[in-house]
Amino acid sequence: MDVGEAETEAFWREFRRGLRARGLQGVRLGVSDAHEGLGQAIAKVLGWPWPRCSVPFLRDMLGHVAKAQQPMIAAAIRGIFQATSLAEARQRLAEVVDRLQPAAPKVAGLLEVAESELLAFYQLPREHWSKLRSTNPLERVNREIGRRTDVVGIFPNDAALLRLAGALLIEQNDEWLIARRYLSQESLELVLVDDPALKEATQLTPALSHPRRSSATPRHAT
Repeated sequence: MDVGEAETEAFWREFRRGLRARGLQGVRLGVSDAHEGLGQAIAKVLGWPWPRCSVPFLRDMLGHVAKAQQPMIAAAIRGIFQATSLAEARQRLAEVVDRLQPAAPKVAGLLEVAESELLAFYQLPREHWSKLRSTNPLERVNREIGRRTDVVGIFPNDAALLRLAGALLIEQNDEWLIARRYLSQESLELVLVDDPALKEATQLTPALSHPRRSSATPRHAT
């Protein structure tokens, strides 16, 4: 975590360089909200694939066509994400681009440009696809941090903000590890099988003795 004056590419670039300097390695995918500067920093500094959330992308595409065209556009794009492999998804996307070119050329062009970002999640095991093609869970976490920090309003210093946000993120991490495991240990092993050095990631344990205990921490931190 870090605090910056603004979410610029320069801020995210330095943040990512700090992660790399601390030894971060073996990352297969960098998932974030649709912040252009953040995406560029991930690509330039760390070279991770950066998936684009299918939900807002589809919503944006529907905004480029008439209402009468929207059901057809939505069905065509959703069909891409029902493919059973990366090769099939690429084929479906190419077919959709060709089909939409006469009726919705702007959507066809945007879809073609976004191919690598939209299909990045196909590089991981099938068990992960439903969790990675949308960033909705991450966006819910961000909204909760925003909601809790809005209650405080003005923080006396960066450390106070980091204490509050850190407590919320520890709580969410423990929730995903225990109460509602986001990715199963078995599916994680499918990713790590080719890299024995990373197998320790499947043995993660909660930071707190009870996943709910941290719920009181942010109130004390404020």
